Amino acid sequence: MIEIKDLKKVYNGIVVVNVPHLEIRKGESVGLVGNNGAGKTTLFRMMLDLIRAEKGEVLSNGELVAGHESWKNYTASYLDEGFLIDYLTPEEYFYFIGGLHQQSRAHVDDFLAGLTDFFNGEILKKGKYIRDLSKGNQCKVGVASCLLQNPELLMLDEPFANIDPSTQFRLKSLLKDMNKSRGVTTLISSHDLNHITDVCDRILLMEKGVIIKDIATSSSTLSELEEYFGVGQIGQITL
Repeated sequence: MIEIKDLKKVYNGIVVVNVPHLEIRKGESVGLVGNNGAGKTTLFRMMLDLIRAEKGEVLSNGELVAGHESWKNYTASYLDEGFLIDYLTPEEYFYFIGGLHQQSRAHVDDFLAGLTDFFNGEILKKGKYIRDLSKGNQCKVGVASCLLQNPELLMLDEPFANIDPSTQFRLKSLLKDMNKSRGVTTLISSHDLNHITDVCDRILLMEKGVIIKDIATSSSTLSELEEYFGVGQIGQITL
């Protein structure tokens, strides 16, 4: 579904992303892990045509992402609160997103009713603008807006970072259901090794802009990743 070819991004003479080749197949659940500054968010932004590469290309369903629009019809993403319209209430934002996808207000209401546990009584009917919500609740709005779009491809950057433990487990359940039951291709960046190895069946380990390991998730993956990041030395992990 996604193919990256010879993709490179340079800032101030420093190569921050260098991915010669990467394929993500339709229906895969892929986790991207790495330390701060590894290039994860930059890679995501390049895949969403938010940052232009010095060289290389990203293809989605065989079409170049850069300069094209059709991939946006089946792709949903949330990287940070900049993706939200912060002067709207959550309800107004959901109706707006639903309208972009030809969904009626009644359909949006029915969808939101199914997210009662995920919202945990903190999002809807509070009379707050999105800008006045906590970082964690803004994240909930962003993730929910992605799910509302019924995407074929879902991309989330650090979705577990600011939400409470109960919501983290609910989010994991939602993501697993989307991937396993509906075949949604998911690409998730996270520092939480426990959650990412639980949700994703493939892990990409990124350091200094390079994907140094491409791992099929197994029962030993979590401990091996913990060992790698614990010692902080490339080569200590053998997968």
